[in-house]
Amino acid sequence: MYRYIVKRILLVIPTLVGAAALVFLLMRLIPGDICVVRLGSGGGTFDARAVATCHAQLGLDSPVFLQFVDFVWGFFRGDFGTSMWSGKPVAHEIAARFPISLEICIMAVVISNIIAIPLGTISALKQDRPIDFVIRTISIAGLATPSFWLGILLILAILDISQAVFGTPWMPPIDYVPIWQDPLRNLSMAIWPALTVGYRTSAVTMRMTRSAMLEVLREDYIRTARAKGLIEKVIVNRHALKNALLPVVTLIGIEAAFLMGGLVVTEQVFNLNGIGRLFVQSVQNQDYTMTQALVMLVVAAFVVTNTVVDLIYAWLDPRIRYT
Repeated sequence: MYRYIVKRILLVIPTLVGAAALVFLLMRLIPGDICVVRLGSGGGTFDARAVATCHAQLGLDSPVFLQFVDFVWGFFRGDFGTSMWSGKPVAHEIAARFPISLEICIMAVVISNIIAIPLGTISALKQDRPIDFVIRTISIAGLATPSFWLGILLILAILDISQAVFGTPWMPPIDYVPIWQDPLRNLSMAIWPALTVGYRTSAVTMRMTRSAMLEVLREDYIRTARAKGLIEKVIVNRHALKNALLPVVTLIGIEAAFLMGGLVVTEQVFNLNGIGRLFVQSVQNQDYTMTQALVMLVVAAFVVTNTVVDLIYAWLDPRIRYT
């Protein structure tokens, strides 16, 4: 087991280097020039000398290989460089927006699991009964409903309900306050986008839980447990659900890592200044350093999540052994 953990940790390094090479190459293949965008943003005129000066200031005149080495070395040192658009350190720009995206991601995953795993289990246990059809309808509706549309409906519902109850329309706050400073204001801002994303994510997890439970409940050892006289609660919780969660855990890990950079539309709907919006702005401004840092942040989230998921497998299924 310890050998496997060491191997997985060592594999993180070539994975990150390969991802860094890919994003670095793709950013250089995108048409356009950050210096042209910067110099033309004020509406003035400029010549080739001004563009060359800008390239020198940003380090774009050095060989591409040296730029790549500086980028990779800086990433492993935790130094993402300076934004080519704002001139501020990339780490500071990300740090200002990272907490809100991380909080919404965690809340959405928790909400998703609270909804999906119990309902998916009940749906499998009550297969082809009325409650099964209701739960499947809920999951299909979640898959078919875009997050941005659901977010808009949620905002309209909040406005209508607050107007009817208090006589004044109420909107969630858009300025981020850490939860340890003002828990009520923080949750009143983060809970709505978390509910929107969590419901959409729960639909996928719910169907996976149901499918995995149905497969496990048909296994021989489940029939043996019932023949031995074990109560249904013990059979479901200790024998069936634990094994059925293997594919579900993988899906949860992938969804959680994806949400770190996949909240772009939701953040736009709720007017939140998170990582997703910063992604869009950096791509529009052709800010190489910022985009590269954000992509590598998401890649690191995927790598760490997949490693943790693989380690959880051994706890969920004792038959799994890493050699």
